[in-house]
Amino acid sequence: MSKLMALALFICCWLSSGKLQAQERSTISHRTVELVRLSNVKWTDGFWQERFAICRDQTLPALWEIMSGTKHKPYLEHFRIAAGLSEGSYHGAPFNDGDFYKWMEAVCAAHAVDRDPEWDAKLDEIIEIISKAQRADGYIHTPVLIANRNGNMEVKPFGDRFNFEMYNMGHLMTAASVHHQVTGKVQFLTIARKAADFLDEVFRNPTPQQAGHAICPSHYMGLIDLYRETGERRYLILAERLIHMRDRIVDGSDDNQDRVPFGQQDEAVGHAVRATYLYAGIADLYAETGDEELWESLTAIWDNLVKKKMYITGGCGALYDGASPDGSKNQSEITRVHQAFGRNYQLPNATAHNETCANIGNVLWSWRMFLASGDAQHVDVMELALYNSVLSGVSLNGTDFFYTNPLRQHNVAPVEMRWSRTRVPYMTSFCCPPNVARTIAQVGRYAYSRSERGVWVNIFGSNTLDTSLDDGYRIKLNQATDYPWGGLVNITVDTAPTTEMSLFVRIPGWAYGAKLVVNGEPREVTPGSYAEIRRKWNRGDEIELTLPMEAQLVEAHPLVEETRNQIAVKRGPLVYCLESSDLPHDVNIQDVAIPYDASFTPRFDKSLLGGVTVLEGKAEVVDAKPWGEELYRPFKPRESKEIDVKLIPYFAWANRGKSEMTVWCPQRDE
Repeated sequence: MSKLMALALFICCWLSSGKLQAQERSTISHRTVELVRLSNVKWTDGFWQERFAICRDQTLPALWEIMSGTKHKPYLEHFRIAAGLSEGSYHGAPFNDGDFYKWMEAVCAAHAVDRDPEWDAKLDEIIEIISKAQRADGYIHTPVLIANRNGNMEVKPFGDRFNFEMYNMGHLMTAASVHHQVTGKVQFLTIARKAADFLDEVFRNPTPQQAGHAICPSHYMGLIDLYRETGERRYLILAERLIHMRDRIVDGSDDNQDRVPFGQQDEAVGHAVRATYLYAGIADLYAETGDEELWESLTAIWDNLVKKKMYITGGCGALYDGASPDGSKNQSEITRVHQAFGRNYQLPNATAHNETCANIGNVLWSWRMFLASGDAQHVDVMELALYNSVLSGVSLNGTDFFYTNPLRQHNVAPVEMRWSRTRVPYMTSFCCPPNVARTIAQVGRYAYSRSERGVWVNIFGSNTLDTSLDDGYRIKLNQATDYPWGGLVNITVDTAPTTEMSLFVRIPGWAYGAKLVVNGEPREVTPGSYAEIRRKWNRGDEIELTLPMEAQLVEAHPLVEETRNQIAVKRGPLVYCLESSDLPHDVNIQDVAIPYDASFTPRFDKSLLGGVTVLEGKAEVVDAKPWGEELYRPFKPRESKEIDVKLIPYFAWANRGKSEMTVWCPQRDE
């Protein structure tokens, strides 16, 4: 072979395998801030302590009762059948394995904070079953394994791109990484590594046909979680190879964000869960490689979501069914899109889809954008989704769930929709309940982060932080607050380094008029940024942050046609709604209007909805003639009367039986 041919071959191999495989990669992260460990943060009181306790004591056992049995669909039983420990066939959705791994991850996250020997032993038993189900070559996906065990050898790995094999393995890798971090045990991590090694072999030289196997791509996050937990660079290289593999697909669509190469994308399109998982995984890859082409697209897409396609609650994925690219001249490339973003400013309320998993995907993505950039705007969006469109996905008792999260609910819907308008303990697509469980169990990880300069305070709540900085120095903080009901946050230093260190305190973008005081000394702050306080800290030093918590009237961009001349109400990070349970029986919720100069007074009601701050004020009821079957009728001025109204946090609606609800109300000008 000539030197020229050898050089050409080397270049081809470099191009086909990605940037990392052809060159020695630095182990330095490109993140601005780093994670703290799950065990470093413990909620001590207040809002998130209550949600964590309900998740630990109610949600996780309720999910276990469902997923350990076969009343609804087999979950653990599928692994038992695949392992030869039971007889039977596969009966469920192809992504059920991944949903079970998410539940395991939630148990691990709760176990990191409150050690529970019974759950620890139960996880050991489950992991042993999963280990027996896994093939010797590392492949693990129970629909295929069960078919093969039952004699059907025509069913093969990656025979169907919509079989969610990558999705399931991705959640396996993430759950195993969390389990290893929390327990130090290696069996689950070994299963995940064998699965990753299988993918590394099968997709060593990916073909355009293989490029389609990336439906709902949790495996990008999973592989990078595995890389960070093990330090094995092959998994990072594999993640990069699989991400770049998407650009080779020949029959892609916006439904899976692969119609055009990622570098050409600048808009949030297609299936909202698949999209946010993709963007989160690519943000992880950027954090490890510093590839600015990836960041350029990520930034453009995130801006498009936040400025043109996101609900006031942080929800996303507006449409039950859409089409993309919308209105294209080339009609042959238009495809149906399930639970789609839709077009810019297309944000219906009564028919909003907003799958809980998509809203969680927004959290996963925005969090990773923050880790990479240190930009407070990403935490603002993450917090908005957490408090509103994520928490709305689970009942206050922790055992009933929403698949979709509309912003308006009437007894008579404009169309018959396929998901329940009340929370239920089980739905046929059971991806959301374990997803919301693992999210609530891990909110402590979002509360703080760290960097070379010090500690970042991201999410407020009564808690303790006990962690170490990069230089090995220990830092302990105590935070006390009744946020989000109140705006006073007190942070006390318990243990600090002997040298200078910075504390970065987030000032939310909505917090105009916020005040920050350090040991009685005022500091300047800018909403939508982090206030850096650098000094040599001593035990007992105090930071006091006061956030303005007045109720704000909010209007939407005029191109959001469904909310023209309507008002929503927001207080701090919480979006509020009007629920029919709080209206007189003779008042229809659609007839209630908010005056343009309305003011609302907060009042904490410990007897309502587990204890919430309600907003009390005046509204007007328009005397409207009932509608018949007519679509239009002559307009006539309407009389109105003033009534007292009470608004509740959006996340708490539908916890008092069947009701009507709206976030947006008509604006009354006079």
